[in-house]
Amino acid sequence: MQTLPANPALYEINTRVWLRQFDSTDKRATLHDIPDAFWSDLHDKGMHIVWLMGVWQINAGALYENDLSAELRTGYDEALPDWSDEDVIGSPYAIDEYVVADDLGGREGLAHVRKQLARYKLRLMLDFVPNHFSRATRLLTSHPDVFVSTKHDSEHPDSFNPELFFTHETGSLFAHGRDPFFAPWWDTVQVNYASAIARDYMTAVLQEIASQCDGVRCDMAMLDMNDIFQRTWSSQVVMEMPQSEFWVDAIAVVKDTHPKFLFMAEAYWDKEWDLQQQGFDYTYDKRLTDRLESGDVAGVAGHLHANADYQSRSVRFIENHDEPRAVKAFGREASLAAAVIVSTLPGMHFFHDGQWQGKAVRLPVQLGREPVEATDEGVTAFYDDLLPIINLPVFQHGQWTLLSPASAWPSNELHGNILAWQWQDATTQAVVIVNMSGDKAQCRLVLPSDIRTQELLINDVLNGTQYRRAVEEITGDGLYIELGAWRSHVFLIGG
Repeated sequence: MQTLPANPALYEINTRVWLRQFDSTDKRATLHDIPDAFWSDLHDKGMHIVWLMGVWQINAGALYENDLSAELRTGYDEALPDWSDEDVIGSPYAIDEYVVADDLGGREGLAHVRKQLARYKLRLMLDFVPNHFSRATRLLTSHPDVFVSTKHDSEHPDSFNPELFFTHETGSLFAHGRDPFFAPWWDTVQVNYASAIARDYMTAVLQEIASQCDGVRCDMAMLDMNDIFQRTWSSQVVMEMPQSEFWVDAIAVVKDTHPKFLFMAEAYWDKEWDLQQQGFDYTYDKRLTDRLESGDVAGVAGHLHANADYQSRSVRFIENHDEPRAVKAFGREASLAAAVIVSTLPGMHFFHDGQWQGKAVRLPVQLGREPVEATDEGVTAFYDDLLPIINLPVFQHGQWTLLSPASAWPSNELHGNILAWQWQDATTQAVVIVNMSGDKAQCRLVLPSDIRTQELLINDVLNGTQYRRAVEEITGDGLYIELGAWRSHVFLIGG
C-alpha cells in the first residue's frame, strides 16, 4: 500500500443514494456496477481516500418514530418535496450488524470496489459507529451483555427513565444510544463501555472491518471515552469503568495486525487532542468550520496557532453529510474562500460528494433518494482550478508557516479580514492569501525570501495572472495586497 502524503485528501460518498446514478432500467445498481472511470477521475483530481458512508446492514423494515417524526418529516419536505414513505430507508447509523448490505452487493461487492480503488492508488474508508446499534439489532438476543441495560423493578415501576430505555421483545430494558446534550436516538441501542464483554466485542468488530478496508471514520468518537461515558450513564445504571481507555486498547490491537490502517474520529467538545493522544490518526476540526462560517477571522487566525502536530492530524472541511451544504451555510462566494482555506492548511482535506458541483440541498441520512440539482458551473470551474494546486509537491511536503498581514496604511483596518500563510520546500515558495469578508480589503505582507535576485516573478496559479515585484518591497514594507470580497490568491514565487 502506497504511503499517504502528509496532507491527504478524502472524498465522502453517501453510498445508497449515490449508487442510484448507476441504475439500469431493470436493475438497481450495486457496488459491482461502478465504472472504473469514476475512480480514475477522483484519482486525477488528487483524492487519496474514498469514504463510502453507509454500507453496513441496517433494519430497513424497522422504521421507528424517530424516522417518521414530525421534525424529520419537515426535513424531508425541505430536502425532497416529493418524498414518499418508500424513500425513508432508515439511518445508516442504526446498524443491525457489520456486514455489507445485500442490496449493495454484499461483501463481494465491497471487495470488488476495494480492488478498483487500489488500481488508482485510492484507499477505502468505512463507518464504525461505536456508540450504538439499531434498536432492532439481532445482537440484543445473541449478545445482550454488549449493551447498557437495567431491570424492571415491580416495587418501583418509575425507577428508570422511559425516555432513555425501551423494553425489548425478550422483556429486558435496554438504553437508547445518546449524546448527553440531546434527546436519545430512539432508533438505537447503547453499547456499554463499562463492560469488558462489550469492549472485546467492539474490538473484534474493528478487526473484522480492518480486513475489508483501509480505515474507519468513527462516529461521535468522544462519547466512548471513559470520563464522558461515565458522566452520561452513571446516574442511570451502576457501573465501574475500566482503568484503560477503549480507544487506546482497540486501536493498538488493530494496528498490531494492520499497521497502516487509519482511524479518523468525528470529535467535538475540545476532545480532539485527547483522541489524537489515544491513537487516532485524524480528528474532525469542526471548530475551524464554525469559525469560518461565522466570519470570525481573528478566531481562525488564533486557531491556526495551535500545535503543529495537532494541526497535521486535523480534518479540514466546510461540509459533510451532517452539515448544511457549504453554498447554503456560507453563501456561494464565501464558501469558495473557505474552500481555499481548508484545502491549503496542514492536515487532511475533506470533500463531500456534490460539493464540487455546488449542490445546495443537505439530504437527511434517512432518505434513499436525493433531488435533482443543476450543477453550478462556476463552482465546478473553481474546484477544477483549486484541486490541482493543492496537490503540488510544495503543499504536500513543504513547511507551513502562518503569516501576519499588516496595515497597508496607517488608517487601514481591513487587513484584519485577510488570512495568509506560506508553504516552502527546497524548490518552491507558495503563498496563500484569502479575504474572508464581503468587503474589498488591503494589507501589506512581508514574505521571507532567500532569493538573491532584485525582482521576483509571482504566479497567481488560482487566477491565472502574473506579477513582478521588487524583492526589496516583499522583504521590506511588505507586498501590497488588495483583494475583492471573498477573493483569494495562491502565489508561486520565483526569481
